[in-house]
Amino acid sequence: MTQRLQKLISAAGIASRRAAEDMIRAGRVTVNGQTASLGASADPDTDRIEVDGEPLRLSDKRRYIVLHKPRGYVTTMHDDRGRPTVAELVHDAGGRLYPVGRLDMDSEGLLILTDDGRAANALMHPSHQVDKVYTVFVQGENIPAALAKLRAMDSLEGESIARPGVTLVERQGNGAEVQIVIHEGKNRQIRRMCAACGLAVRRLIRVAEGQVTLGALPPGKWRNMTADEISYIRNL
Repeated sequence: MTQRLQKLISAAGIASRRAAEDMIRAGRVTVNGQTASLGASADPDTDRIEVDGEPLRLSDKRRYIVLHKPRGYVTTMHDDRGRPTVAELVHDAGGRLYPVGRLDMDSEGLLILTDDGRAANALMHPSHQVDKVYTVFVQGENIPAALAKLRAMDSLEGESIARPGVTLVERQGNGAEVQIVIHEGKNRQIRRMCAACGLAVRRLIRVAEGQVTLGALPPGKWRNMTADEISYIRNL
C-alpha cells in the first residue's frame, strides 16, 4: 500500500515524522535509486526505499541497547566533519539503531540506541519527565555557595527550567563530585547551569535515564537492554 515516506520511516522506528521530513529534505532518502522529495509516497512492498543507502525495513521486532559513550565521540550516526561517531561503537549490534537524545562530544556515559521511534520520542518528550542522572566533577572558588545557587536555579539564560536535583558526593579541595538530576535535557544544560553558578565542569558522566542504568558497563562497550528496561520505556 502506498504511503507517505515520512510515515514509513517513522513506522520503521528510524525517526519521528518531523525528523523524517528533515531527512527527506536533506536528500538522505531514495526510492528506487532516485532521491525522494518531501511529500513523495511509496509502496514498501514494491518500491526499494533507502535511508542513507540502507534499505528501509518494516518489522515489529525492535532493538534496544545501552552504550557507554566515551569522551571524544559525536552522538550521531554520521558526521560530515569526519569526527568519531557512536555508530563506530555499535557497528556489531545488528540492524540500524539511532541514539535517543544526545551527549555532547566531551561528555560520557549512558546512551540509549534503538530502532523504536515511538519509544525514543516518549523518552525525550518533556511531559514524561524522565530523570537523567549525572555524576559531575566540578571546580570553583566557593563550592557550597555555588551548589546552593545551582539548587535554586529556575531559569537559564532567560529560559525557564525545572530546578535540578543536586547532591554533593565528595569535596576535593576547590573541586567536588556532584550528582545532578534533570529531566529536560536542553543543549549542554548542565555545563551551562554550572557555568552560571561559577563552576567549571571537568568531567560529566550520565549514569541513568529513568530506570535504565549504566552500571559497570565499560567505556566504548554496549549491552542489550534487560526485559524490565524494555518494558519500562515501552510503557512510557
